[in-house]
Amino acid sequence: MKDQDLNSFFDSRNTIYSLTDEERVRKFDYIEPIKAFARATYTSLYVINYLEQGFEYVSDNPLFLCGNTPQQVLEMGYAFYFKHVPQSDLDLLLKINSIGFDFYDKTPMEDRILYTISYDFHLKNQEGKLILINQKLTPVFLTSTGKIWKAICIISLSSERKAGNIKIHKNGENMVHNYNLALDQWENFKKITLSKREKEILQLSTRGFAINEIAEEIFVSPDTVKFHRRKLFDKLEVTNISEAIAFATSNKLI
Repeated sequence: MKDQDLNSFFDSRNTIYSLTDEERVRKFDYIEPIKAFARATYTSLYVINYLEQGFEYVSDNPLFLCGNTPQQVLEMGYAFYFKHVPQSDLDLLLKINSIGFDFYDKTPMEDRILYTISYDFHLKNQEGKLILINQKLTPVFLTSTGKIWKAICIISLSSERKAGNIKIHKNGENMVHNYNLALDQWENFKKITLSKREKEILQLSTRGFAINEIAEEIFVSPDTVKFHRRKLFDKLEVTNISEAIAFATSNKLI
């Protein structure tokens, strides 16, 4: 692996050369709560250390490991991507890295900790099959100059049909910044909001309720449930209830 290939993941605008004593104190044993979260969730996660330009923690959820052990992925760091991501999606990840830090560089320093970037790409698992995953990256610690020191990445199966779908949102803000790859620019959209009835149907669907059972539970006819489901699918741009649940969960709509 060429050093320049690995270095391409670390934008010069976010290069960290040293830390203050105060910043180092903040590290303590912060990784323990992350380990606890990893034990309690079905998602896979890892922590990036931008000072060391590698991974600091990798959970043992097999979704992200592609047949490797957590320790092996930890030792590989970003070389993992060059081994398990197809070239077209590797190029996409490098593009996301560039535009993400460009966006971040233009964000007020005091707000940077509040932003999360989300995107989809393929991993080639141990069987050689491609799986589309969603990755969300958000800062854990910033330096005194506003650079990302450490970030947590949360990985789950994607609800989309193709790679890309680059989004940035700020916690507490009703706005999503979508990156249009064709036009090579950011576009702003309001977050999707669901009606009370749509949320009820989704919540009951996650519990395995069939259409007739949902109708009985919320005191409407099965045709009414079907009507709200169709509206929900159109709103989320999905084709079935499984995709709707995955999208709504991933985007914190329920």
